[in-house]
Amino acid sequence: MSEKYLTDFSSWINQTAQLLRERRWQEIDVPNLIEEVEDLGKSERRGIASQLTRLLLHLLKWQYQPQRRSDSWLDSITDARTQLELTIEDSPSLRSYPTEQLEESYQRARRQAAKQTGMEISVFPTVCPYSLEVVLAENWLPES
Repeated sequence: MSEKYLTDFSSWINQTAQLLRERRWQEIDVPNLIEEVEDLGKSERRGIASQLTRLLLHLLKWQYQPQRRSDSWLDSITDARTQLELTIEDSPSLRSYPTEQLEESYQRARRQAAKQTGMEISVFPTVCPYSLEVVLAENWLPES
């Protein structure tokens, strides 16, 4: 079955799920199944980091480009907060992950904000000026 993993991933998933349902343990491609399960956890963490970066990026743009504020920025801020909330609801063990990722995500957002706004990176604080609590707060927006 490991050849199927390499040649038709979707078929491999379906077959693996069927084997699990039928409790046919000896036929399961255990090494690849382990790899995929581990990747699921990485994907959840990567999703949190990505949404946090997107959220911080739009908060920076909101603060440093008040003349360009738009509904699409608000939509992006709201959606990122919602996606973070949903991910943590699905995986409560990741509740502390945004705290762990705040500075790293901020640094990514800071670089992206400099590129997208055309401003010098030095305009944006070197350390995240927002607490995670306010970043995730439903109606909070930074002042200009």
